[in-house]
Amino acid sequence: MVSAAEQLASGLNFSTFAKAKDLKQRILFTLGILLIYRLGTYIPLPGINTDALAQLFQQNQSGIIGMFDMFAGGAVGRMAIFALNIMPYISAAIIMQLMVAVSPHLEQLKKEGARGAKQINQYTRYGTVFLATLQAYGISVGLEGAGNIVENPGLYFKLSAVITLVGGVMFLMWIGEQVTARGIGNGISLIIFSGIVAELPSAIINTLELGRQGAISTWLILTIFILAIAVIAFIVFMERAQRRLLVQYPKRQQGNK
Repeated sequence: MVSAAEQLASGLNFSTFAKAKDLKQRILFTLGILLIYRLGTYIPLPGINTDALAQLFQQNQSGIIGMFDMFAGGAVGRMAIFALNIMPYISAAIIMQLMVAVSPHLEQLKKEGARGAKQINQYTRYGTVFLATLQAYGISVGLEGAGNIVENPGLYFKLSAVITLVGGVMFLMWIGEQVTARGIGNGISLIIFSGIVAELPSAIINTLELGRQGAISTWLILTIFILAIAVIAFIVFMERAQRRLLVQYPKRQQGNK
């Protein structure tokens, strides 16, 4: 009797996939970019005492800090060069979309097609640099005031931290655009998704450990998992949903017919 795995393998045409050179290159390019991103989440900022940082984050990993760390793929807890992740770009894009609705100039640019979209994207990049600079400076000041995390606090550390973090955001924005153009899927979405997936196992283990210690109830854990599954199912349903419309064309009259 043929197993389900053998039936699935027989239904796949691997020879056709092997001949799809462009598809293979796109997949390998995407995987390579995601590998570079994951490596960057382990490179800490210069001048950081990693042991003191780990101890501080262990005490404050719950709440909003833990959520940001999950979205950043663990880069916040390690205060890596990609600690800001792609969030300043997302924020700038949202602000720009709101500005288009209230600014006649931006609304006119949007109507100009490819040229206007290119100009709006350029404004979004400027906004990304501005927001990333503010956030990076806030992080550097916060790290200096958090004890002995910074080995040599001062202007040099602030300057190096801001340049490194802003450079990390711009690099992620660039590789995201490269994945969109030369890889598989939307690059920005893949970067965010890979960060969440990388931290999801540890988040599940920590939640189960809290339940074992009695910090949270078993019913709360079950409720969280059920809600997560329900949200994912709803998103998939809405993404795959379609409504078919019947299109009727008027009959053309030819001659006396």
